Amino acid sequence: MWHNTRMLTRFGVWRMAWATKSWMMAGFATAALALGGCAASAEEPVAQAEPQVATAESGFGAFLAGVRAEGLEKGLRSQTLDAALANVTHIDRVIELDRKQPEFTLTFNEYLGRIVSQARVEEGRRKLAENKALLTEIERRYGVQPRFVVALWGIETNFGKNTGGMSVVSSLATLAYDGRRSKYFRTELMNALTILDQGHIQPANMIGSWAGAMGQCQFMPSTFLKFAVDWDGDGKRNIWTNRADALASAANYLSSEGWKGDQTWGRAVKLPADFPRTALGVDTRKTVKEWAALGVKGSDGKPLPARDISASIVLAEGTKGPAFLVYDNFRTIMKWNRSTFFALAAGHLADRIGGK
Repeated sequence: MWHNTRMLTRFGVWRMAWATKSWMMAGFATAALALGGCAASAEEPVAQAEPQVATAESGFGAFLAGVRAEGLEKGLRSQTLDAALANVTHIDRVIELDRKQPEFTLTFNEYLGRIVSQARVEEGRRKLAENKALLTEIERRYGVQPRFVVALWGIETNFGKNTGGMSVVSSLATLAYDGRRSKYFRTELMNALTILDQGHIQPANMIGSWAGAMGQCQFMPSTFLKFAVDWDGDGKRNIWTNRADALASAANYLSSEGWKGDQTWGRAVKLPADFPRTALGVDTRKTVKEWAALGVKGSDGKPLPARDISASIVLAEGTKGPAFLVYDNFRTIMKWNRSTFFALAAGHLADRIGGK
């Protein structure tokens, strides 16, 4: 999941994480699907890149020497730095992908059809059943309903199948050396080295997207350090191959960002013809009861429930498209991925997985 550095698309869709890999495989051409999980960009395996070997004389070699020196200053062990940086290469393909992120032109319905496919719904229901005991315990600790954890897992990495194919350290080093957003990516590189120094993963196994998003929930290194969980107590927060750690980490992220376990994400609605356009958007909040008084109805034309839950009205495509009444959990999903498209799709997929 790509939480901090995401591209802005035509409809506010952000993201550079690997999650889009699964969308691309579903026929999304070569688009780097933002949207944003953590997770999503079109990428290619390392074998298709043309790396530049870092020599002591090269600029990249000097850069890595500086990274090593900074790591030592921060207290990282020299053995960790030697192992992590020994085989780092400059990956030209990473820069190409960073420069050529296409803008999306999909409508919301087209996007929804790709992300919330019947195959993904059915797989999500199987995963929900297979992991029922684990997800129940995770919900008990973090207060996040299992269907939402499974939905994000499915969107980000196709339930752990597509977690990326590039060395995270090499990708981050390439982006940090590039200069366009070097400060951000150098910080993420140091965070990745910290994760290695803590022993959660070996350098050769720290694989992820070209932009550095990692594991089954596609966390950037900074997000890992904040929210990753050692669910099974083995001393490692392994979001790559340990399903329990990955799902618990996703739930911990949502919980820490304000998730409300007694609420859902929102619902489709119908707006009256005279609905004020100035009332649209997540910045305008009213209770469900107040929206009902303004003439907002359920998508089936029936009255909204008379509840005092704070909610907002959003249109899927900003100024057009279907309308939705969204609650605080929708806002939390948008912290995971700042895209209206993504948040609506995640909520819809969760509902479908849950049987709605």
